Amino acid sequence: MMIPWSGLVLGVLFGLILEGAGFGDPGCLTAQLRFTNWAVFKVMFTAIVVSGILLYASRALGLIHLSDIFVPSVYFWGTLLGGVGVGVGMAVGGYCPGTSAVAMASGRLDGLMFLVGIGGGTLAFNAVFPAIKSWVYAQTGPASITLPQLLHVSPWVVLAALTAVLVTISWLVDRAKSASTRTTVTPFAPIAATQPKH
Repeated sequence: MMIPWSGLVLGVLFGLILEGAGFGDPGCLTAQLRFTNWAVFKVMFTAIVVSGILLYASRALGLIHLSDIFVPSVYFWGTLLGGVGVGVGMAVGGYCPGTSAVAMASGRLDGLMFLVGIGGGTLAFNAVFPAIKSWVYAQTGPASITLPQLLHVSPWVVLAALTAVLVTISWLVDRAKSASTRTTVTPFAPIAATQPKH
């Protein structure tokens, strides 16, 4: 059996990056969902933009062909069900599948329990899937189509728009944080004013 060394190496590197960004702490993700800490958005959205740029640059250089990359179709009800289920799990547990693995590797028991929950949920979903299969696939969107294809624009236009969103939100968050810091920090009183008069 061949060992997928590239996947293992990239997985370890990705895990180290997540741990370095503090995503092994469940409080980081729940703070993002409360809009009090935007680290998750900044890191993950940056990863999406950089990956997209490298993907289409590799295609332009002839290194890869997009036809070799699997693009899933859109299933509205199935995506809605999965999004709600995963979203609730992330809000309650403070982890997504990737960050729970990072937490477990860091020695956190709650990360291990979250992964056990993911396994149990997967088995439960497989058990009920035959009963809901027709409902999951009832509303099918465009088959295997990317966002640039759907909008009939260049991929670079979409990537530029995503980059603009990332930069704008990051700037707004940093500006709001800076303003909050200025209003909450009380300057020290002058030394002369604090000395008793003789």
